[in-house]
Amino acid sequence: MDFELNETQKSVQKIMREFTEREVAPLAEEIDRKQEIPPELMKKLADIGYFGMRYPEEYGGTNLDTVAECVAIEELAKGSLSVAFAGTMQAFQCTDFIYLFGSEEQKQEWLVPAVKGEKYGAFCLTEPGGGSDLSILKTTVKVEEDSCIINGTKTFVTNGPVADWYITAVMAVKEKGFWGIDFIVVPKGTPGLLIGKNIPKSGLRGVKNCELMYDDCKVPLKNALAGVGEGKGGAYLQGILAEIRLITGALGLGLTRAALDVAMDYAGERVAFGQPISRWQGIAFKIATIATELEAAKTFLYYGAWLMDKKIKEVGTVKGRMDPQVVKISSMAKNFACELAQRAVDEAMRIHGGYSMSEEMPVNRLWRDAGGLLWGGGTTEINNLVIVRELYRERKRK
Repeated sequence: MDFELNETQKSVQKIMREFTEREVAPLAEEIDRKQEIPPELMKKLADIGYFGMRYPEEYGGTNLDTVAECVAIEELAKGSLSVAFAGTMQAFQCTDFIYLFGSEEQKQEWLVPAVKGEKYGAFCLTEPGGGSDLSILKTTVKVEEDSCIINGTKTFVTNGPVADWYITAVMAVKEKGFWGIDFIVVPKGTPGLLIGKNIPKSGLRGVKNCELMYDDCKVPLKNALAGVGEGKGGAYLQGILAEIRLITGALGLGLTRAALDVAMDYAGERVAFGQPISRWQGIAFKIATIATELEAAKTFLYYGAWLMDKKIKEVGTVKGRMDPQVVKISSMAKNFACELAQRAVDEAMRIHGGYSMSEEMPVNRLWRDAGGLLWGGGTTEINNLVIVRELYRERKRK
């Protein structure tokens, strides 16, 4: 049993840590205040290879494994959760399907520019009626000759206002529910595609989110990356959700580390009753508990990433991500890491006392940002249902 990162993973950690400390962390408060990530910062992420870390060199990537991916995301999230959310959407959710199922022409048109930071994409899943029960998606598709006609609405589309294309989840075969879902690329400027304004949020203010409306939106049939009505979209979605949960857990680790840092800094400087408050048990025990649970969350999360890499090597990307053990562990690790992040920022706020209510204090931004981790990658409650489902399936297989 080896808990050591390999040399490539260590190198990724070093590069991302130095980049984050130099380029991201100094801008975190400004990004929150101005509610915008500087385009030049996103381009710098592309230049260091962040957007291509999961893709082969032939498409401009570095072909890193899931462990290295989570290492990079954790480091970036420590500096700014907004930047990590937006950057990871570009690096994975809005490009992975194109890599797995797109034609060579589509990879050159969308994937390669995305890796270079020249174009941006968005992954459109959530609808106004909800995002947890994917079996009742209301966005529909109808095939007419060599075209797809899409109607429906998506909301909270990350990077939506700045995207050049939208990977859109549609219900192709209603009777099949979840397994009737397919994914279609809709380029910006397509007739019938209406892009709403940015949605104001209390946290993750640097991330642009919007609503999309599809009104008889017509795109070529070839833009349906896994066909229409063939049942491939649901299978893909189940697999990508497992990796999204690990990614979201890595975001949670980064935020917890940031919360622990600001809590320790403040507790070491704030004097009450003749000594720094870090020496009082009531405060010291909070710090110790966060640090202990952080180590446990790291071990859990990286075990899940290692397991996914193992299964991918054995049976390929799509089947490896769908492995029952991977699905279960990724859900557990996401819940553990992201619920910890909520507790960590809450304790950091308590340690700061009244000062925590000031938006001039970094802890306030961390506290506001943390909520996004509860919804991304599936809610805790939905993930618990996935966990219990897999536990009972395991019992039947024995």
